[in-house]
Amino acid sequence: RGGGYGGGGGGGRFSSGPYVNAIGFHGRMEADKRLESQLFEQKDHQTAGINFDKYDDIPVEVSGENVPPHIETFSVEVIGERLMANTVLCQYNKPTPVQRYSIPIGKESRDLMACAQTGSGKTAGFLFPVLISMLTKGPPAPPEEGGYARRTHPNALVLAPTRELASQIYDEAKRFCYATGIAPVVIYGGADVRNQLRELERGCDLLVATPGRLVDLIERGRVSLACVNFLILDEADRMLDMGFEPQIRRIVEQEDMPRERQTFMFSATFPREIQRLAADFMRNYVFLTVGRVGSASKDVTQRVEYVEEHEKLDHLMRFLQGVEEGLILVFVETKRSADHIEHMLYKEGFPAASIHGDKTQREREGALANFKNGRCPILVATDVAARGLDISNVTQVINFDLPTNIDDYVHRIGRTGRAGNVGNALAFMNEKNRNIARDLYDMLSENDQEVPQWLGSMVSYGGGGGGRGRGGGR
Repeated sequence: RGGGYGGGGGGGRFSSGPYVNAIGFHGRMEADKRLESQLFEQKDHQTAGINFDKYDDIPVEVSGENVPPHIETFSVEVIGERLMANTVLCQYNKPTPVQRYSIPIGKESRDLMACAQTGSGKTAGFLFPVLISMLTKGPPAPPEEGGYARRTHPNALVLAPTRELASQIYDEAKRFCYATGIAPVVIYGGADVRNQLRELERGCDLLVATPGRLVDLIERGRVSLACVNFLILDEADRMLDMGFEPQIRRIVEQEDMPRERQTFMFSATFPREIQRLAADFMRNYVFLTVGRVGSASKDVTQRVEYVEEHEKLDHLMRFLQGVEEGLILVFVETKRSADHIEHMLYKEGFPAASIHGDKTQREREGALANFKNGRCPILVATDVAARGLDISNVTQVINFDLPTNIDDYVHRIGRTGRAGNVGNALAFMNEKNRNIARDLYDMLSENDQEVPQWLGSMVSYGGGGGGRGRGGGR
């Protein structure tokens, strides 16, 4: 079947190299009605036009030298004709706060560190400026490589922590790149490498990748970073949490990536490790915060109930019986717990699916697809699903097991109330969760949510900053 590994030497389909269009990139430039309806007529794609006027009230802080003025609307002058047509097809009627600032910052070739709430339109926030610059400047000339005829030289690289997030960014990229002539490709572990190599060989201008698979393909001599003029790190805090810092540093600092490039980093939180990474990877960057750093969306109504461990399952089922519509995401602590709860719900007649790290890529994609299309409106998940998953219509997030820190709680409940839609979050809490009590109390108070009396007592009697209460009732 052609693709795969074989040597690229004597003629055959590799001798001519990848497809190249009139402007020097590798994607198609002509409109294609069938592809258009595939890309833009998706039932589960959330348009950004619902509760958007509320977005004008979200505080945005920008710091840095000579920050370019922000934009208020999408226009042909700012984003160009083809991207303008794609925003209309996507039904994006106005830029979100992230996009209002990131597009002009990106167009001025400035580096950007953005702390933005999940669900704030950040994917378009980094893809738009990159695509605008790529289309304006045109492709760089790939270096002469002799024996490496089949090495791919992407012009832009997006790094993401998980295969799910990488796939989602790629889905967005396909929409934004439609008929621009720019070809996006995604690579991640846990899937057949041969198909991914075939996609790369057809030509790749914008590469979305997880760090592990990218390092693998660099080592095999199949990807070169010598032409990367745009680097984006999405969910940078999550990548560090997952132990990817050595791979990320290798990719950025020890391969052939140019130092003269534009870098965007996006992170929901801004701990010291991220500050260090920003200082090492970027120059004279603009710092952008949308909403409070690490804050929950006020579009989410949060409720916390005191429930003992052995009563949680009954409590969950009683709650689910009262939910009439929408998608419900249930977060649990362990993979075994995810499987068990999925099984028990299914036995009681609740259509549920689950995803966690031990599931195969196909199982995870199947569960996500059934969840998105409403066939299984209840998804039980460990934290692997918590970051970056953009699933519209999630009306309820349930923390069956609370996480051990407030950042993970913020990320989890960020699955609902996305793009200005209203959502609900419910958490089951007991003595075992004392270590998060103080932060949760502060979070609820700050976001004008109802704070139960027992939580106030738990905090005043020594709950909160970890320490003493951590192991209680385990």
